[in-house]
Parts: sequence; structure tokens; C-alpha cells
Amino acid sequence: MNGAKARVCILRVGGTNCDRETKRALEQQGVGAEVVHLRRLLKERRLNEYQGLVLPGGFAYGDYVRAGAILGKQLASSLGPELRGFIDEGKPILGICNGFQALVEAGLLPGFREQSEVPEAALATNTSARYECRWVYLRHENRGRSIFTSPLPRGSVLRLPVAHSEGRFVFPKDREQELFERLLAGDQLVFQYCTEEGLPANGRYPLNPNGSFQDIAGITDPSGTVLGLMPHPERACAYWQLPDWTTRDMSRTADGRVIFQSMVEYILKKL
Repeated sequence: MNGAKARVCILRVGGTNCDRETKRALEQQGVGAEVVHLRRLLKERRLNEYQGLVLPGGFAYGDYVRAGAILGKQLASSLGPELRGFIDEGKPILGICNGFQALVEAGLLPGFREQSEVPEAALATNTSARYECRWVYLRHENRGRSIFTSPLPRGSVLRLPVAHSEGRFVFPKDREQELFERLLAGDQLVFQYCTEEGLPANGRYPLNPNGSFQDIAGITDPSGTVLGLMPHPERACAYWQLPDWTTRDMSRTADGRVIFQSMVEYILKKL
């Protein structure tokens, strides 16, 4: 399989700040990665030339209104058909932190309806009312639908950093349990915050850094090809990015790499 034939678009706008790290993480897996400003993509209309799409972290448009709202609505109104075609062709879309927020605001996650004009969930202000920047543990809960975590056994634990003010995943209060059960039934739950041993965080701070409902840290759409997560895998791809890197085996990689590796392997199999 020739990774040179595969290209991934990393979308940026004013306020994006994790595009370079994301580009490096993808290139380390042997594919081409191009950082493209949204204005250029809208002008050239060539999203279909790429085999994958990543919405990286940051503070798109300053996160005015609420986190990811302006970018999400812009994507839905200006690239809606192209994004729908991208998903229908089975091409993967990864939203990290601010990218996750934008995918929810665009109606692509959780994706219970094909594309909802009204968000079906939200990433609300952290219960601490503070910007949370810390390392957390995640339990992998997916049973096989997510193409981004296919090498991971269910129940495995990853350590990744979070850096956000609005990461509290919530459903409408009057339907939250019903919609959570729907996530489980569709195998759309991917990551939950947990202890180092993999036990549920049960909403306890700082294990759950933002107060997310049912400790939700990452979900996929019904197809398994659209993943949104609040932690930053691109900031945990090499041993030297870890907080305890001086005491670790330097031949080991960090846990974030598996997400990009799995995404790229899926892309290459489709070529």
C-alpha cells in the first residue's frame, strides 16, 4: 500500500492552533497531510480530492458565541453537501477538541439524524468554570464500529492531555438517558474518562475534568468514520511529549499515535 497516494486535509481558520502537531502526527504514519484554510477550500471546492479530513484543536474564530459554533455553522451552510458526500464515501473525519465542538455544532455528531440543523448535543462550559489543562485517562468502550480505534481492545486505557474550557458533553436534560442508551445501542461511545486502572470516573473531578455526562470523552457517528474527542492525541504521539518522559523507555510511543495509525490504515485499505 502506497501512502504517497493518500492525502489528508487539516482544516484551519483564524484561531486554530494545533494544525502543525496534527500534520506531523499524520505524516509520521506515511501519508501526505496538508493544512488548508477554510477560505481556500471554499474557493477551490476540492474537498473530494482528499482521503481524510481533520478538524484540529484551537479556538476557531475566538470561540465567540460558544466553542465551535461559528465554524460548525459555516461548515454546515457552506460545505454541507460535500461533507455529506465525504461521509457517504466512507472517508474518515476526525474532530479534536475544538474540532469535536464544531462537528457537534454542524450536526454531524452524534449523527442520530443524517444532518441536523439543530445540534443534538453540546459541549458546555466545564463544571469547574475554568480552563482545564491536564493529563487524563480514557477507557476505550467501542465494540468495533469506530475505524479510529480498531487496534484497541475494549477496556484498554489511554493517557492523553486535555486543554479546554468547554468540554462538558451534554444531551438535552429531558432526554439525556434515552440518548445515551442510543449511543450505546449504536456502538457510538468510544471513550470515557476513567481512573489509571480503568475504573469509571463517575463524574469525579479531576478524573472527569469537565463534568461530561456519563464521563463521555469521545463519540463516533453511526457509520464509525466520524470521530470527535476532547483530549488531544496529537500532543501524545511520542515519548518526549509525556509528562514523565524522563523516566520512561524512550523506545516506546505514546497513546495518541494509535488513533492516527488506525485512521491511516483504514485510508490505505480503501485506496
